[in-house]
Amino acid sequence: MATAEAVPKEVVTAKPEATAEPPLASAAMEKPSNVLENKSVIPMPHEKVDDSKALAVSEKAPEPLPKKSSKGSLDRDIALAKLEGDKRLSFIKAWEESEKSKVENKAQKKLSEVSSWENSKKAALEAQLKQFEEQLEKKKADYAEKVGNKVALAHKQAEEKRAMVEAQRGEEILKAEEMSAKFRATGHAPTKIQDMT
Repeated sequence: MATAEAVPKEVVTAKPEATAEPPLASAAMEKPSNVLENKSVIPMPHEKVDDSKALAVSEKAPEPLPKKSSKGSLDRDIALAKLEGDKRLSFIKAWEESEKSKVENKAQKKLSEVSSWENSKKAALEAQLKQFEEQLEKKKADYAEKVGNKVALAHKQAEEKRAMVEAQRGEEILKAEEMSAKFRATGHAPTKIQDMT
């Protein structure tokens, strides 16, 4: 059997439909006188059926009866080679579609994994950021408490110092009053007057 590569281009381009109908096929088209009109005609085994119609119906068409002329045999070989080529091309196309589908599915799976990884990383980093913020807030509160304690301590020390100054002032005023009362009582003037500036 000849393949598409072995057949010359001029022969490959020829269509099997272009061949002349055998005389038996035209006889089969006529109504036999003994057949009713609503019944279909079943071709007899010795009758010839159109090859192109049989090939179009099924990819695995039964081999037609051998023709007597060499041109008919060549046409049959061309048609079978074309059929084999079409079958091979359809298998290649199906394989290509299958491979593309596998690649697409694999890529979608990987993209989904990448998205999932990205989302988990984002969530982990956001949790870490929240933890840092909480730590900073805690440190801020601790520092605020420490500073508040220091402010309170400074205020307490200032109050103590004020109290000491007030007490000392009171003591000195009392001492001055006592001394002035003593001077009045004795009639002596103080020997030294301190500057009141």
